[in-house]
Amino acid sequence: MKNLTPFRLSLAGLALVIPCALISIVFFLTTYSWKAIGFNGFGFLGTINWSLGNLYANPVHQHGYLVPPGAKYGILAFIVGTLLSSFLAILFAVPISIGTAMFLAEKAPANLRTALTMIVELVAVVPSVVFGLWGIFVLVPLIAHVIGPAITATLGFIPFFNMNNSTGSGYGLLAASIVLALMITPIIATTLYDALDQVPRELRESAYALGATHFEVVTGTMLPTVRVTLIGAIVLALGRALGETMAVLMVSGGALNYLPGTLFTPISTMAAFILSQLDSALQDPSEMAVKSLAEIALVLFVITVIVNAAARLLARGTIRVIQL
Repeated sequence: MKNLTPFRLSLAGLALVIPCALISIVFFLTTYSWKAIGFNGFGFLGTINWSLGNLYANPVHQHGYLVPPGAKYGILAFIVGTLLSSFLAILFAVPISIGTAMFLAEKAPANLRTALTMIVELVAVVPSVVFGLWGIFVLVPLIAHVIGPAITATLGFIPFFNMNNSTGSGYGLLAASIVLALMITPIIATTLYDALDQVPRELRESAYALGATHFEVVTGTMLPTVRVTLIGAIVLALGRALGETMAVLMVSGGALNYLPGTLFTPISTMAAFILSQLDSALQDPSEMAVKSLAEIALVLFVITVIVNAAARLLARGTIRVIQL
């Protein structure tokens, strides 16, 4: 037993690496952005007025803090852009992922199943900048000339789906959401496929014995069995969508200080905005701009934690329902 003590201690130390790293990141973001939190107050979350001010003039004192003249920091537009694009990405990705997983688990030819699964998994490792380039040269023109006009012709009576109420360039909310959906679909599909593949054969045969069709077996027996796994995969994908930077920056249009009015309106997400503004913010002699960007990162972290906590509660509720 004594020989196991160092082994247990080493395992405990390894297990604590991730929590300690997470705590250190939160501590750094909080301490570094503390002055920005004090200067911005709650208006930081509820206003749409981001401006770095005059970075070439001498900083001035406002509310006891040293900031560039005319500097204002409000991120409501970026919060809305982040949540809306991630929600639409999940809305697009989940049906495709479920269909892909069902096909791989039940309908794909046995001699091709391994190869098809590898192809789906390989999509998950494609660099985000590649998705961004594909979005710029393929998706954006397609939205501007084909998808956008088709949606406008069908649903244009609803202002949100009317392309004529936007720039019509193709860059914007829809492009960002589709790119995000393509990036997160393999995460959900492969996770769900592995879960479906582990469903006991006896459970399937029991459903068939009761007269269920193949479709009913999959949708009424197998999918409910792996419901918790599906929720976990969706949350994992949502975390990827919330934090994606480069691909979204390349196709979102880089909107500043206005909320998306249509599906085709240019947007900015929090992660992409931090990247796009970092170089300019570093020119601020008062460092308030950089500290405000750190505050955006802290807000994004809090949103991610809330989403994961909500998903965990949902998964627990689902487990209780299944047990009942």
